[in-house]
Amino acid sequence: MNSTPEFFDAPERASAATALAAAFRDAFGTDPAGVWSAPGRVNLVGEHVDYTGGLCLPLALPHRTFVALNPRADGVVRVRSRQEAAGEVVVTLADVGAGSPDGWAAYVAGVPWAMGRKGFDGDLLTEGFDALVDGHVPYGSGLSSSAALECAVAVALGDLLGAPLDDAGRAALAGACVLAENVVAGANTGGMDQAASLRCHEGGAILLDTRDDTVSQVALDLAGAGLALLVVDTRAEHSHAGGEYGQRRADVERAAEILGVPTLREVDPADLDAALERVGSAPDGDVLRRRVRHAVTEIDRVARTAELLRAGRAGDVGGLLDASHDSLRDDYEVSCRELDLTVDVARAHGALGARMTGGGFGGSAIALVAADRVGAVADAVAAAFAEQDLRAPRFLAALPSEGAGRDL
Repeated sequence: MNSTPEFFDAPERASAATALAAAFRDAFGTDPAGVWSAPGRVNLVGEHVDYTGGLCLPLALPHRTFVALNPRADGVVRVRSRQEAAGEVVVTLADVGAGSPDGWAAYVAGVPWAMGRKGFDGDLLTEGFDALVDGHVPYGSGLSSSAALECAVAVALGDLLGAPLDDAGRAALAGACVLAENVVAGANTGGMDQAASLRCHEGGAILLDTRDDTVSQVALDLAGAGLALLVVDTRAEHSHAGGEYGQRRADVERAAEILGVPTLREVDPADLDAALERVGSAPDGDVLRRRVRHAVTEIDRVARTAELLRAGRAGDVGGLLDASHDSLRDDYEVSCRELDLTVDVARAHGALGARMTGGGFGGSAIALVAADRVGAVADAVAAAFAEQDLRAPRFLAALPSEGAGRDL
């Protein structure tokens, strides 16, 4: 098998938007009202804690999903994708609700439905629109292609409605996107992905406190520290809508109930042993102990990582990334063969730290490496996949980028 690393580059935004506007004219016979885009994200640390009140530290990728959109006046959404061969999907907005529509169109039609239920107002939310989608976030990679699509639609609708697009307005849009994903698409995820796609800024990550949805910006000048963050899309596809993800969420919610706290965020790391003893007495105590241990220690790792970054010590966070992966693999049990192989090989070839990122069960891993070691680490990972007869991975550069916005 081919062991030459394949790098997945992001298109230049202005040219991608111009091309999509032209494609919209060809598809729908009229100019779009505009073109908007939203980025995928990679989470530096803080995995599977966004639904238990935790802290996360994501950054937006330069890889974005673009949406050209034009309002209609008949209550219908017509949507096409340049990546989907199935052609046009037509959805009547009055029929949108829990589990309807199914498939990828849920991430489009679910957004106006959810915005209406989150207090946004305007005829556009009920009268419909035509949309053409062009996705440049690798699908199934664990880099939030679904959130990028939702957030591109949301920022387009918010812009056309004249809604405020300051951070508070973006937080409200993120909440609507989470509702659409949870109810319409049926994926019981937390809110980190949408917050990152809408609220990140170029040159930094956001420290997201999911207990109250507050965000603080954290500078992430890896190049200045002589470092790079290499993303490895293992191409082992995953699905957030699957039962494994929902089961993990049910586990931590049950553990919080046993401990008598709203979320596991309320468990102080200093009291972890006592908390583990209490949940360990339940019939499924061994599983709950491991889930609690991951959640509490992962939230603490995020706080410590943010402190190091703010102190200009990016090179010192590698051990925290390693510990995060080990916890996700052993206590949360959401890793897989391809993710573990990537992490092990990256560490063996000089990465300062490496971990899976995203929901797991496939998707992507990240490696913090010296800038001059990016090629060597990518070569080693690609060779290891070839040796084990696995599908060749793809590589992305994680350059902290800006959140969703209008391009044309």
